[in-house]
Amino acid sequence: MDGMTISVAVSGASGYAGGEVLRLLAHHPNTTIGAITAHSNAGQRLGALQPHLHALADRVLVDTTVENLAGHDVVFLALPHGASAEIAAQLPADTLVIDAGADHRLESSAAWEKFYGSAHAGTWPYGLPELPGQREKLRGAKRIAVPGCYPTSAQLALVPGFAAGLLEPHDVVIVSASGTSGAGKSAKTHLLGSEVMGGMSPYGVGGAHRHTPEMEQGFSNAAGEPVSVSFTPTLAPMSRGILTTATARVRPGVGAAALRAAWEQAYADEPFVRLLPAGQWPHTKHVVASNHATLQLAFDEHAGRVIVACAIDNLTKGTAGGAVQSMNIALGLPETAGLGIEGVAP
Repeated sequence: MDGMTISVAVSGASGYAGGEVLRLLAHHPNTTIGAITAHSNAGQRLGALQPHLHALADRVLVDTTVENLAGHDVVFLALPHGASAEIAAQLPADTLVIDAGADHRLESSAAWEKFYGSAHAGTWPYGLPELPGQREKLRGAKRIAVPGCYPTSAQLALVPGFAAGLLEPHDVVIVSASGTSGAGKSAKTHLLGSEVMGGMSPYGVGGAHRHTPEMEQGFSNAAGEPVSVSFTPTLAPMSRGILTTATARVRPGVGAAALRAAWEQAYADEPFVRLLPAGQWPHTKHVVASNHATLQLAFDEHAGRVIVACAIDNLTKGTAGGAVQSMNIALGLPETAGLGIEGVAP
């Protein structure tokens, strides 16, 4: 399958997520980029909106319609939450549709309706290959739901402990700092440089953030029992990146060696997840523009808790990179195809 060429359409191409998908696909050895679509920006040159995409700068955005997206082997939907389901339902069953929005992530209709306030569109295979048994569900799939950026970092941080039966299912606390690109490209006063620079602020506090049920779903599936999560996101003065600090109570008798061994075993063969050597901690700058996640853990014996820090780029591993990685698996391509970009420094 290495030599196959697939045609790809990307919707929402004027936004951050759609632009990141295009950045990766432009260097993918097996893809030919077909329709590039948008809504209000249809008719404009891509280079006027995504000037960093030099190879595609003269392409003109077309309307996001079923007619323009159909006829491709793969369609990426980088649309606002609630906008993907209607279009996806009209695309051919043999088209691989990868939804970077939230419409098809949750298994619980009740959770969807509570946090999103509309009818649940259904559940698709979940595009986080590093979860136990998930690659088998993605192979040959024709519909894939890309995880949220915060749940990607949180699940990578704690799922190994839940899967190994080392962690208690209650009192799980996730605190994440994210760059402003996580809020999308639309103009918002609180995201102006003068508002963001030099400070940090929380939002979605008290269980209100929509990614909370997605985290609980992933942890519960790994643990085999319900897991409750307290999640607090914060806005950091940077454009890209997420640094998640995840903590959970360990079960009686579990020590530092057992915890370290569980994470080492979980990620020993993963191409994009690295448990750092003892004493080295993740930094968001070290994963910028890459599909990599770096982790470190510590055992707080006094509190009886494991603390795991995870750094990802919210637009790459947290969205577009995970989408391309899942596409590769679904189509039988090398999982790392198009994703060999390392982080940048300084």
